[in-house]
Amino acid sequence: MLEIASEGIATGTTSQPKEHPMAHLVSIDDVDMRYGGADGTLAVSGLTMRVGKGDFAAVVGPSGCGKSTLMKLVTGLHIPQVGTVIVAGQHVTQPISIVGMAFQNPTMLPWRTTLENILLPLEIVEKHRHRLRANKKEYIEKAEHLLELVGLKGFGAKFPWQLSGGMQQRANLCRALIHEPELLMLDEPFGALDAFTREELWCVIRDLHAAQGVTIVLVTHDLREAAFLADKIFVMSARPGRILKEHRVPFERPRDLEIMYESRFNDLVHQLHGEIAQARVTA
Repeated sequence: MLEIASEGIATGTTSQPKEHPMAHLVSIDDVDMRYGGADGTLAVSGLTMRVGKGDFAAVVGPSGCGKSTLMKLVTGLHIPQVGTVIVAGQHVTQPISIVGMAFQNPTMLPWRTTLENILLPLEIVEKHRHRLRANKKEYIEKAEHLLELVGLKGFGAKFPWQLSGGMQQRANLCRALIHEPELLMLDEPFGALDAFTREELWCVIRDLHAAQGVTIVLVTHDLREAAFLADKIFVMSARPGRILKEHRVPFERPRDLEIMYESRFNDLVHQLHGEIAQARVTA
C-alpha cells in the first residue's frame, strides 16, 4: 500500500519540513468568510493553507465545502471578515491583477474571434492596456504561440461557435495566460467535458505548467484529476470549510496518463475518497 506524505493540518502535526515563508506565493491564515451578514452562512472558518511559488496545488472536498469561496478569497473577489490572505507578498484587499482564471464554462464572447477573445484581458489589465495598441503585433504573436501550445494552431480566426467545447476550453486557458499571470486559478475547468477530452486537457495543462512555470491552484471534484496534475492536494472539510489534510503527491514529473492504471495512483485516489467521505459524515 502506498504511503502518501501528508500534513495533519487540524492537529498541527506534519511529516514534511516547513517551507520558508518567502517561498509562498499564496498564504491564507485563519480566515473566516460569512455570506449574508452576521447571521448569514459561514462558508469557511479557520481556513489556513500555503501554496509555494511554482507549485501545482489542487483543492478537493465535499460539495458546498467552500472550494469556490477559497478561490474568490485568493483573487480578491471576496475579502474575509477574519484572518488574512497574502498573495505575492501583498495583503489582498481588492481584486488582484496577477491572477489568471479559468472556469467550467469558457464564456467566450460570440461576436469576437478566438484570437480576439484571448486578447481581451490585455484590454483590462492596466500594465498591458497602455501597451496593447502600440505593440499589438507582439501580443498577437504571443497569443498565437499559446494557441500552438494548446493544439489550436490556425484557429485564431474562428469564432467560438465554430469550436467544440474542448477547443473552447483550450482557448480559455490561453486567455487566462495571455497577461502572464503569476498565479492561475482553475475552477472545475474540465468538468463539463467528456472523459477523453478531459484527459487530453489534463495533458495540455500539465505541459503548460512545465513550460510556463506558473503557480496553479485547481479546484476540482475529480480526484483522479487532482492526483494526476498536482504537486500537493488540500482536502477540505464540509461547511464551514477548513483544510483537513495536505498531501504531497509523490509521483515524479513528467506524468503520463498510464500512471492512472498503477496501484500507487489508485491508492492515493482511494485515500482521498475516504477522507472526503469521512468529512461528509462528520459534518
